[in-house]
Amino acid sequence: MRAARLIKMVLLLQSRPTMTAAELARELEVSERTVTRDAQALSEAGVPVYADRGRAGGYRLVGGYRTRLTGLARSEAEALFLSGVPTALREMGLEDAASAARLKVSAALLPSLRDAPDSASQRFHLDAPAWFREPETPALLPAVAEAVWDDRRIRAVYRRGQSTVERELEPYGLVLKAGVWYLCARVADSGGAFRTYRLDRFDGVEQQAERFTRAPGFDLPEHWAGQAEGFARSILRAEVVVRLSLTGVRRLRHVVDPQAAREALGDGHEPDDGGWVTVTLPVESEEVAYTQLTALGAEAEVLAPESLRERFAAHAARLAALYGRVDAG
Repeated sequence: MRAARLIKMVLLLQSRPTMTAAELARELEVSERTVTRDAQALSEAGVPVYADRGRAGGYRLVGGYRTRLTGLARSEAEALFLSGVPTALREMGLEDAASAARLKVSAALLPSLRDAPDSASQRFHLDAPAWFREPETPALLPAVAEAVWDDRRIRAVYRRGQSTVERELEPYGLVLKAGVWYLCARVADSGGAFRTYRLDRFDGVEQQAERFTRAPGFDLPEHWAGQAEGFARSILRAEVVVRLSLTGVRRLRHVVDPQAAREALGDGHEPDDGGWVTVTLPVESEEVAYTQLTALGAEAEVLAPESLRERFAAHAARLAALYGRVDAG
């Protein structure tokens, strides 16, 4: 633990002209007294750490000293490619590896370029969770992430409906979608079948001693894209016929599933004399269609099924009665 801290201290001093004891203590998450002891230990080991006294003082490396401890470990190199997703790194337990990697890269840069990491972080930021929801980190995510990095089989217990199921899985990759974590895994001894699991439905994960060999050519982004498209299409089990104004056509993709909107509008439709178009829209259910299409207001008219049309007519009547009372008042 201390050795890693000493290396980090050298890299910090190598990447900056000088640092105060308070700055080092904050970066290393130790006390200023520990910083003083660590600086003394480095000096005794032959690392030329010099302490400038006074209010403007601090610690620095003498004579342009450069350490050769800038080579990236494998975990650090892998974590560096995820450094643009700090929340995901923290949730997977990789924050320390990414921090060490960034320090090593900074230490290897020319002095004129050492502000590049800070410059980039102040200009670009990724906030993965969706609006209006409090993201929850699955408690078992670090354990699953470790197994993914190590290509190690896991025995997982997860909830399926009202029951729990236990499976031995080969964890290929993790996906963070709108603040929700998913595991893409191959079920062991299943003939190579891949499945996708929500991590917040896992009740237990146990790493196995056995490692697995990845299927050649497996591509996580490609696999996820196919899974996501298949899932989106699988839940669109019903259809409604809707008449849309031109405004309704433009707004449709904002209120229904994008794939459903593409299917409904994909072939092109000739507007009627009033400028409206009639489309057949795939939907998850009549209830979901009612919730989604209500957002279009008077820019959409449901033609079928009749039960949904009657529901919208009743909704319109309630609105008319409500706003009629407001006008009368």
